[in-house]
Amino acid sequence: MFFIDVQGTLIDDNSKQPICGAVAFIDHLNASNIPYMVITNSTKYASSEFLAYLNSIGLNIPKEHYLDPLMVLERYVDSADKIAAYGAQSFLDVLVSMGYILDYVQPDAVLIAIKEDFSSDEYAQMIEFILNGASLIGMHETSLYVKNDKRYPGVGGILKMLEFATSCPYAVVGKPSKAFFDEALARIEKQQANVCFEDVSIISDDMSGDLIGAQELGMKGLFVLSGKYRNKDEILPHLSHYQQPYAVYANMQEVLESL
Repeated sequence: MFFIDVQGTLIDDNSKQPICGAVAFIDHLNASNIPYMVITNSTKYASSEFLAYLNSIGLNIPKEHYLDPLMVLERYVDSADKIAAYGAQSFLDVLVSMGYILDYVQPDAVLIAIKEDFSSDEYAQMIEFILNGASLIGMHETSLYVKNDKRYPGVGGILKMLEFATSCPYAVVGKPSKAFFDEALARIEKQQANVCFEDVSIISDDMSGDLIGAQELGMKGLFVLSGKYRNKDEILPHLSHYQQPYAVYANMQEVLESL
């Protein structure tokens, strides 16, 4: 059974179209009744809207097989809390549509998603809020953000910076938090009972933001080179023996051929 990332794994970071083998892989899982969950850190669009987009480009993922951080956000931030949220405008719009209150004066929490152009003034504002008692929450802990063939620090990098600057810890809603993986496991158990993390292979293009945390829980990490990294030597030599993935593939086509 599988947990499957989306950006850089099923769809290309630039074109937002299926990567080689992605459609065939999902079709194979569906036809063979192999349990799986597509677990994405996408937060720019409402969950139903992003899943509908994936379906529209040929990825036939039923809603029961899909999970993103917006679907579990209420466990971390109460709808009555005031939030200083940072990320793409579409992410802020989604929060408002979900009933959250945006407050950049005296927030209860600082909530961070991704965008390519955070300003120094935004970082300064985040730091002031955190030092004044606001909790720090990341929508996920992705290592790199890729857009237009450029690689930017992901939410994980920003969280680490703010933690260092303020000495305040942070919580993570999506991958690679154990709570998010626990939710994915609970949902895959509805497809097949009595499963555990050791039964799951997770496929992703993000070692630090997905695979290492998953492997620490007992999952088998399958690293694909179709997203954040151009070759395995950009990341694997910097990891310990225990952090190395179980296998490395060029893309989902190679993963499918290995089954």
